[in-house]
Amino acid sequence: MKQPVILSIQGRQRYVGQEPEVIELLTEGVMTFRDGGWDISYEESELTGLSGVTTTFRVEPGKVTLTRTGALNSQMIFQEGQSHDSLYQMPFGALMITVRSDSVFYDIVPDGGVIDLVYHINIENTEAGVIDYHLDIRAKE
Repeated sequence: MKQPVILSIQGRQRYVGQEPEVIELLTEGVMTFRDGGWDISYEESELTGLSGVTTTFRVEPGKVTLTRTGALNSQMIFQEGQSHDSLYQMPFGALMITVRSDSVFYDIVPDGGVIDLVYHINIENTEAGVIDYHLDIRAKE
């Protein structure tokens, strides 16, 4: 069953050599329970610079997977203390990225929940920075 939800997303990106960047977004999405885990999906907008992209967080025991499809395609896997490589495909080319998860926390129930991620990101084998994501998910009334 698909549950309409409101997502409050806060991201803080600290890239090497740059001032920290904070992103806050309030958007509508859908939460679905399937195969023992939760899918939380929403459509990106021009505000995030990812117009035409669908973002899905897949929450299952021991890991969170972030998948983006549409104008760009990527999949990042977050498991605490582990690194995962993936291809970040954009219209003008692709980049190899590695995410090393420092902290992965989630608490999802049928009417909402929370996801917290803290991870280091390397782009083409070069340390790029640290990203913190906080998602509050609540059922749409």
